Amino acid sequence: MPETNYELNLEARANLFKALGHPIRLLILNLIKINPRHGQELAEILRLNPATISHHLKILTENGLLESKKDQYYQTYSLVEEKLDKPLADLVHLPQPELFSGVEQDAYREKVLRTFFRHGRLKQIPAQRKKSLVVFEKIVESFEPQRAYTEREVNHILLDFNDDVASLRRALIEEKLMTRDKGIYTRVEK
Repeated sequence: MPETNYELNLEARANLFKALGHPIRLLILNLIKINPRHGQELAEILRLNPATISHHLKILTENGLLESKKDQYYQTYSLVEEKLDKPLADLVHLPQPELFSGVEQDAYREKVLRTFFRHGRLKQIPAQRKKSLVVFEKIVESFEPQRAYTEREVNHILLDFNDDVASLRRALIEEKLMTRDKGIYTRVEK
């Protein structure tokens, strides 16, 4: 399996863990680490049917843990050391460009917005900070970054969301989504 697929493909990484998740395959890897071996030799050592050993060798080879080369009449298997040199955290947390990085966060955000907004209006300010932050981040999107707003302009925009503009204004400042200096409000760029 090419390294790029292994590093980028979630399914390939899951298959790697499946390949390592069988006791016989772990024994095979340990025996081959000691010395490269062929299937018949492994079958004799482990007292298993050669077809069973062949099945396990195929899975380990497909997942890039073993490589084989022809040695007279046999395929001799050796360990691909660099596959097992990676820390477990790297195997679990590799980046996946094919998945949008914020999928889970966006699902939560969308749920909060559906719960607290109706037809674009804020029904109520959430009590839980994590949810209220999602709401305030949505509201602050209505302001252009680095543009100066008077308090009246801010109030006018916030009225589209909720009648309690004073609470919304205060929250945007407290959450550092906007700054206020001498009555002038500016959206903070993140």
